[in-house]
Amino acid sequence: MKSQEVRQQFLDFFQSKSHLIVPSAPIVLKDDPTLMFNNSGMAQFKEYFLGNAVPKSKRIADTQKCLRVSGKHNDLEEVGIDTYHHTMFEMLGNWSFGDYFKKEAIHWAWELLTEVYKIDKDILYVTVFEGSKEENVPFDQEAWDIWKTLISEDRILLGNKKDNFWEMGDQGPCGPCSEIHVDIRSAEEKAKTPGKELVNADHPHVVEIWNNVFMEFNRKADGSLEKLPAQHVDTGMGFERLCMVLQGVQSNYDTDVFMPLIQKIESVTGKKYTMKAANDAEEKTNIAIRVIADHVRAVAFAIADGQLPSNTGAGYVIRRILRRAIRYGFTFLDTKEAFIYQLIETLASQMGQSFPEIVSQKSFVMNVIKEEENSFLRTLDQGLQLLDNVIKGTEGSEVSGNKAFELYDTFGFPKDLTALILKEKGMAYNEADFDKAMFEQKTRSRAASEVSTDDWTILTEGNTETFVGYDLLVNEVRITRYRKVDSKKDGQLYQLVLDHTPFYPEGGGQVGDKGTLSNANESIDIIDTKKENNLILHFTRTLPENLDGAFIAKVNRELRAETAGNHSATHLMHQALRTILGTHVEQKGSLVSPDYLRFDFSHFSKVTDEQLKEVENFVNARIQEHLPLIEKRNMPFNDAVAEGAMALFGEKYGDSVRAIRFGDSMELCGGIHVQNTADIWYFKIISESAVAAGIRRIEAITGEAVQRFFAAQEKALDDIKSALKNPQDSLKAVVSLQEENAKLARQVEFLMKDKIKNMKGAFVSKLEEINGVRFLATQVDLDASGAKDLAYEVGGEDNNIFLVFATADEGKPMLTCYISKELVDSKGLNAGKIVRELGKYIEGGGGGQPFFATAGGKDVLGIPEALEKAVDYIK
Repeated sequence: MKSQEVRQQFLDFFQSKSHLIVPSAPIVLKDDPTLMFNNSGMAQFKEYFLGNAVPKSKRIADTQKCLRVSGKHNDLEEVGIDTYHHTMFEMLGNWSFGDYFKKEAIHWAWELLTEVYKIDKDILYVTVFEGSKEENVPFDQEAWDIWKTLISEDRILLGNKKDNFWEMGDQGPCGPCSEIHVDIRSAEEKAKTPGKELVNADHPHVVEIWNNVFMEFNRKADGSLEKLPAQHVDTGMGFERLCMVLQGVQSNYDTDVFMPLIQKIESVTGKKYTMKAANDAEEKTNIAIRVIADHVRAVAFAIADGQLPSNTGAGYVIRRILRRAIRYGFTFLDTKEAFIYQLIETLASQMGQSFPEIVSQKSFVMNVIKEEENSFLRTLDQGLQLLDNVIKGTEGSEVSGNKAFELYDTFGFPKDLTALILKEKGMAYNEADFDKAMFEQKTRSRAASEVSTDDWTILTEGNTETFVGYDLLVNEVRITRYRKVDSKKDGQLYQLVLDHTPFYPEGGGQVGDKGTLSNANESIDIIDTKKENNLILHFTRTLPENLDGAFIAKVNRELRAETAGNHSATHLMHQALRTILGTHVEQKGSLVSPDYLRFDFSHFSKVTDEQLKEVENFVNARIQEHLPLIEKRNMPFNDAVAEGAMALFGEKYGDSVRAIRFGDSMELCGGIHVQNTADIWYFKIISESAVAAGIRRIEAITGEAVQRFFAAQEKALDDIKSALKNPQDSLKAVVSLQEENAKLARQVEFLMKDKIKNMKGAFVSKLEEINGVRFLATQVDLDASGAKDLAYEVGGEDNNIFLVFATADEGKPMLTCYISKELVDSKGLNAGKIVRELGKYIEGGGGGQPFFATAGGKDVLGIPEALEKAVDYIK
């Protein structure tokens, strides 16, 4: 059975059971600060389980793109090593929100697997929760009793809390679960070991394919459990594993989910994938191909959903996944040029029917991956040179673990590649020291971001919590719930939820509102507003003394107005860019704050100064037209798109949307906007730059920020005029000054070269011979450039010269080290390593080539000791 049929039969089956079929949510989460990525099928439904929103239907089914790089039985560094774990995978799921429970969930799972997919009952095992005295949760007798009517009791196994009690996180909905496992081993293997002994034992051919979670508890902050007001079902079936079973193969990678990608990798690299490796070399090739086939899916769908590779947050995870794929190709498939981007064509044709975003974003995804590949391949080349320097500077066969970690952490050079190269040279790095440095870094990172959250204190049960901020900046409100949050970064805060809030929560690139919450007796500051699981959270430093009663919620009007101006200008700029650069331009990210706006968009070349001026003029023309805001709320999504509204890829839209129009600019947007483009006053671009492959960034200002900008520019011009003695023509005076300065610079350069030639003889005569090396370490009255020229002049006198010159030009210490290339080869001296070590004496560091290097620092008083220590390298 083809994978497309497997997916469709699942959806058809649950549609026949009155389930609403919904599309996959984006793999990148933008409205849930507790998760970077959609890591399970239920993630997009969290607000329903928490009771913060009402689902479209009490029964829902879908296939959800998921991304996991850590967690139960799974770590990024293990993916590809085995044949059944993945970074990106599909989760087929069916949900009940307070409707059916264990009986229906279990019976339907069994019916689908054994009657629709016709899986042999004799290869299936099921598990039920054995209970926990610690949690005061009993053995799941109900699930056991249901299962024993479907399968023999010797195939029903008890599972512990680790395997059979599912939790959304440290807090929140949870409950016992019942897993279905399949044993696809050969008859000979089954005869040797009963399948029940291998369930949940990480055997590649005895694997879990479906998990039925029965959510009936809520985990509180203190770890205790309380009953949920309604019982829910959350199920997830691994699509790739199911295909493995139904297609009669022994590996997820042998299914038609992965084989088209594997065949494309074979074609591009010339390497062969074997379903069963005959030797170690074949297995390394297999692992590399599996890694690449898996990782390209995760990276491609993340980029298509709006997450670009970067050095922080979710972007760092995507970059890390892609770089792992590149380095496996580089190391084991001998790929020294970018090639992974070529797999996107295959991926799009294979999965585009179910996930159309990979087709519409195909060219963009290919370009981003290609540029990332080329960039990392350059990093690998640089890392190979750096590692070579480390090897030359190492005595013995063990490289410092800290040095290996520096290559990994600072330069992005993979540790496994370091180990491989060192092994070829009969060397290794100190793994204990590397792991210690890694642990310390992770500990620092975790400590910096550590957050603990108390349970909600509910003040008003069943209260409607709504946003009224489109129409009101001031409103009478009541606090419906609150909780305390302790953050290592921000200290102790409180989160309040209001019944009818005018405060806009951070979202769609727009920052959250600030303001006050007051009554007759007190006033507290709202320092930020965010949204989490459909709740609008108001952050405060303190709680009101009396939480009951009415308060006046007041949004900071000035900040809101400046933010609104920047947000509306963002829409106009988007229209301008598509008009001037082309309709390939699409928004890829934004930040809208009171101070400025930032807009990231797809475009594969620098925007010229002339084009930027055109964009500015276009937006300002729309401002001058005094275009009124035309806002349509609760508009059917399809109607809005039919009218020309732009929907952004990677955004999650409901059936009803809000459309914002200014003239011909129309976008789906939930943010705050001006009532008329005239309120923006003026639009000014501050900068344009590249942020990633095929992604440009424009930063701009509007309104009062432009007034402040023009005032600063005017003052700067006045200061320039004053410094030039108020000439009649300031520009002509500046050009004249530049020409005069260039002339003087040429004269100084000529005199300096002459001075260095005259100094050469004096310094040659100071050379001291030590162990066959002509040596000199001294301070010179030159700048850094002069010290370099002098070193080359003196060094040219012989082929066994070792020089260290120190300078202190304008109070900034600098060390310059020159070593004859013959000494580098014969004595293993390395100028780069030497200046790094001597640089410590001047509180600095540096590097360079083995024969010439420099180091800068902060402490000129350390120069004498640095010069004194230089001779130790040849004694």
